[in-house]
Parts: sequence; C-alpha cells; structure tokens
Amino acid sequence: MIKFIAKLSLFLLPLFSMAQDIDGMAIIGKGTYVPLYGSDSIKVNVEKFALDVYPVTNAEFQKFVEAHPEWKKENVKALFADESYLRHWDANHELKKGEKPNSPVTNVSYFAAKKYCECDGKRLPTLDEWEYAAMADKTSPDAREKDSYNKFILGWYEKPAAFNQEVGSTFKNYWGVYDMHGLVWEWTSDFNSVLISGESRRDNTEDNNLFCGSAAIGSSDLMNYAAFMRYAFRGSVKANFNIRTLGFRCAQTLDNKNQNNENL
Repeated sequence: MIKFIAKLSLFLLPLFSMAQDIDGMAIIGKGTYVPLYGSDSIKVNVEKFALDVYPVTNAEFQKFVEAHPEWKKENVKALFADESYLRHWDANHELKKGEKPNSPVTNVSYFAAKKYCECDGKRLPTLDEWEYAAMADKTSPDAREKDSYNKFILGWYEKPAAFNQEVGSTFKNYWGVYDMHGLVWEWTSDFNSVLISGESRRDNTEDNNLFCGSAAIGSSDLMNYAAFMRYAFRGSVKANFNIRTLGFRCAQTLDNKNQNNENL
C-alpha cells in the first residue's frame, strides 16, 4: 500500500507542477496582505492570478515594435512616451553596444507597457497583485518580516546598474517568479493610485515629502522603508515617462477554464 501511494505521488507531482504554469507565467495563489504599514493598514484581498515568470526583455520588446511600428522611436507620439523612450536602442531599432537582448527592457512608458501586454492577451498587474507576489522569498509567500530579505531589497536599491543583468539573475520565489527585486522597478496598472493627492511631485500638498527617500526615515522597520521607497517612486512618475531603471512584466486574470487549483 505504501509503495502504491509513493508511486501515485510521483505521478501526481508533475501534474500539479504543470497546473501552476501557463505559457511562461506562474500561478499566484489567492490570499490577503497588509500593504505598506503592517498593522496601520487594512488587509487587502488578492484573487488568484497569473504573472510572467520573468520581466519582459529587450528581445521580446523588439519583436513587439516590429509587429507594431507605431511604437517605434520615430513614430511614437509624445503623449504616449517622452524623449527618453528606448534611448538605449539605436536608430535601426537595435540595441546599442553593451546592451543585452535578455536583459529587462527599460525606457518604456506605461502606455507602451500596457499595449505590449494587451497585444499578448494579458495586462499589467495591479499594484496590490505586484506587492502581494513580491512579498515572497524562496521558501515562504510572505518574507517581509525577515531582516535578511529586506536587506537584500535595500541593497539592490543602492546598485547603480542592475538593469543590465539578464532576467533570471535573481532568485526564484515561492510562486516560481524571478526578479521581483534585484533588476528593475516595474510598472503596475494603477502605479500612482496610492499616496498621491495631485498629478506630480511638484504639487504643493502636505504629501510632497512622501516622494523622497527621507520620508521613509520615520518607518519603524526595514519592511516599511523598502515599501515606502517603492510607493514613493511609483507616485513620482507619469504615464509617458521612460526611465532607465523601470521595466515591466504582464499578468493575466484567471477564469474558471484556467484555474486548476481553487484552494490555492
């Protein structure tokens, strides 16, 4: 009997693993999390969804631009991308010397990232989805209270050029996703929906101090400091901005057809 159960487990394990992956995406199980400030915030429910295992690369975005020439550097409208759009590419839409095809694409606006995901039948993740998936380290879905994990994140914030590393350079987290921290910041669909009372950091409001790193000095621990930096960064950008350290990955809403394990 024991041998039969062992054999059955070996048979079911690959099926279970396959159920957690959809065309290069990882399944992020539903759950709740408390954003930013721990006990000072309200729990947020996150439904089960799929998330790209890796950030979108230069090579992948090149294919998108060729298929959709309206997003070439010379064609894109200023409304959708400022003058820094794809500035690490040359006039022939090739990567400049020293750039890597398998590194995360950066200098891409919110509009361009959103369109890329839509053309692939996907969407940008929400801020809550991104933060929820990014809580995980290698072994647990929420590692935010681990000093070692938060020190890793803050150590990356101090690196000047992590964006030129290839995708997969960091660890594979609990959900099977790479590079949530360690390579680039990432766009979310509602990137500026939190801690914002106006359109930009130049607004004259009481929240202006939230846009700089010094605003996080009052945070009670490393987890809050790291989160504060992300929220401040998101709140300081506009949708047509193109930033060297800012990339993206796609997400997908799961319906009854592709939800394979409802209890996750």
